[in-house]
Amino acid sequence: MNKIIFFFFFFILGFSVYYFFDLLYFKTIQSFVRELSGSKAVAHVAAYSLTLIPLIITLKILFPKKNITDLFSINKSMLKGFYLAFIGTLPMLIGYFINFNLTDRIDIQSLFINTLSSAFFEEIIFRAFLIGILYRFTGLGFITSALFGSLLFAQVHLYQGSSITELIEIFLITFFGSVFFSWVYFEMDFNLWAAIFLHIFMNLYWEIFNVSENVSGNLFGNSFKILSILLIIAMIIYKKYEGKIPFQITGKFLFMKTKPA
Repeated sequence: MNKIIFFFFFFILGFSVYYFFDLLYFKTIQSFVRELSGSKAVAHVAAYSLTLIPLIITLKILFPKKNITDLFSINKSMLKGFYLAFIGTLPMLIGYFINFNLTDRIDIQSLFINTLSSAFFEEIIFRAFLIGILYRFTGLGFITSALFGSLLFAQVHLYQGSSITELIEIFLITFFGSVFFSWVYFEMDFNLWAAIFLHIFMNLYWEIFNVSENVSGNLFGNSFKILSILLIIAMIIYKKYEGKIPFQITGKFLFMKTKPA
């Protein structure tokens, strides 16, 4: 019991320190580095990297003998993650290429921030730390592990909305998107690269084609995203059955696990 209390105390404390550090100093660090480097892309990476420090310290306190790359699940095959994400998002790429025009002007640094940088760090923070650590190392099940992280993930994207309808759409899409990314991450043997590349490609296609001004999109544009999601689910299920690999998420593990994974 003492170990459980210790774990949750430091987990919550560590994330709280990160959250307020990010809230109070992210933009300050970003502005400072941008003035020094002249690059908003470098500034974005630097701000994320520095605000990530409380999470790294938290993990080293909780798991002193484990490697950070293992705890963040980035020690798995990048190629497997890339393959699943690229093939799985082809319906989006093909559908957008046929039905939408390319954006008139692409800012390379903004594209880097909105695809590579944001996707990588958001997956580290939300999927690997806030959701993944809870599922992998506690008795919490899939829904109980993913709920708070997905709610928070949805909340931080609400800045994109300008009306009640858009806010609701953005919240629901990003919430269920987070749950889906978490499922992919878990079922791919805790390979975070699958979620990272999936996040990158989905953001990339949304950015380079004139689909919508925000994540809520439109029914036609979202239909290709749904096709990609269905294809990815089918690919993972096929891989599991073909290799006779047990599913990580089952009815037994939705709310609580009998023992930590």
